[in-house]
Amino acid sequence: MRKGIVVTAKPGVDDLAARAEELGYDSFWVYDTPMVNGDPFIGLAQCAKVTDRIKLGVGVTSPALRSAPASAAAFASLNALAPGRVICGIGTGNTARRTLGMKPTTMATLERFTGQLQALTSGGTTEYTEGDRTREIRFLHVGDYVNTEAPIEFVVAAFGLKAAQIAGRRGAGTISFGLLDPSTWTAFVEARDNAAKEAGVEVRGDSYVMTSMHILADGEDPYGPAARDSMGHVAMALLTFAADNPSFQENLEPEERDAVQRLLKRRGTTATADDRHFVLYENYLGRIYPEDRDLIVPSLVDKLGLVGSPDDLRKRVAALEASGIDEIVIQPVLDPEREMADFARLF
Repeated sequence: MRKGIVVTAKPGVDDLAARAEELGYDSFWVYDTPMVNGDPFIGLAQCAKVTDRIKLGVGVTSPALRSAPASAAAFASLNALAPGRVICGIGTGNTARRTLGMKPTTMATLERFTGQLQALTSGGTTEYTEGDRTREIRFLHVGDYVNTEAPIEFVVAAFGLKAAQIAGRRGAGTISFGLLDPSTWTAFVEARDNAAKEAGVEVRGDSYVMTSMHILADGEDPYGPAARDSMGHVAMALLTFAADNPSFQENLEPEERDAVQRLLKRRGTTATADDRHFVLYENYLGRIYPEDRDLIVPSLVDKLGLVGSPDDLRKRVAALEASGIDEIVIQPVLDPEREMADFARLF
């Protein structure tokens, strides 16, 4: 199983990327959520300058954040700094849109946008539409402003089979967040590969899952403060999504639904308030506040985080690899440099 690191973009991210490369990690990612994190392209441009081997990924951008020409130029510019080391993750903007109080884009928009970026970043031509006007566009750069020769790896954010099928039709890989059920990943990979076969295309991207990891010391409580702090950001992401989408709560266990209601009450908002995004997404994907530890109920620890002894974690990773996942991407939030070293030794 390959291993990667994901962090939020901010000053100093390049130091973490350099250390990740030293430790043998295969990829280094930053999130693309403009209202809660720094800009991923600025961060990864810095990382490109201090690394030589490690892949650099944006996880994930969205059609709603930038136009296809602007996104393609950003990725192709990054590819000029780190030729052949760029991973372009694309999704509907489930988080980036909701931090604005807006809904994600459609699957059709996601598929069209993915195709546009694939065409432009490989030096091709694609249709671009504004209103009722459609034109063919391509890069007009003369010189080495962008790199359209070295391939960029594309991955589509998949939380269901429709997105996995889009990945297949576009010959892309898949990426998901906090999804650690091997049977679900087996279904994703099968849906993607079948869609690719029907479309007559070759899949040129891998399968990635973003999560958290905590290696238990002998006798340590798997639901204790350290474990909850290490994976709480992943659990809070699910609770926040459920708080923002009441219908999703039907999929949760009773103790998880109770945690959602406590989160809403604690933030002083409701699932229908127009300004709920101001408080629900504060500190999103950052280390959780100590006063929120009680929201990280045991079932969320079990389902969303890799928490266990070294032997337990190796077994879980092996099961995920057997389900079709090529790489586990971990977000360290307690002491990133120490955690990266610990994870590297585990693998």
